[in-house]
Amino acid sequence: MQYPEDLRYTPEHEWVRAAGADEPVRVGITSYAAEALGDIVFVTLPEAGEAVTAGQPCGEVESTKSVSDVYAPVSGTVVARNQALDASPEVAGTDPYGEGWLLEVRPEDPAAVEGLLDAAAYAAQLPQQ
Repeated sequence: MQYPEDLRYTPEHEWVRAAGADEPVRVGITSYAAEALGDIVFVTLPEAGEAVTAGQPCGEVESTKSVSDVYAPVSGTVVARNQALDASPEVAGTDPYGEGWLLEVRPEDPAAVEGLLDAAAYAAQLPQQ
C-alpha cells in the first residue's frame, strides 16, 4: 500500500492534511484502516464547535466486521464534519484520502501536526503484509 507523502499519520491509522498556518486540518482514516474495516456502514463524528483531545476517541467507524474508535490526532476544536458520510458512510472506506475525509479541526497548537508520523514512518510501523 502507498500512503500520500503530503499527509501526517497517527499510529491509530488516522491521517492529517494541513492547509497552512492557522488553518484547520482535515482528518480521515488511512487506507490500511479502511481495508482492515471492510464495508463501512455507519460513522459517528463530533459536531462543529466540539473540543477534541489528541489521542482520545472522538468518533466511531462501524463496518460489517467491527466498530472502531476514531482518535483525535491533535487537540483543538472541530470546525466541520463530513456530513456526506451520514448518507454514504462507505465513502470513508472507498475514498479515504479524498471524499471520505471525516473532520476538520482547528488545532490548539498547529505545530503538533509536525510531530505526527510521516508516510515512511507510518508504513514502517504497520505489520508486514
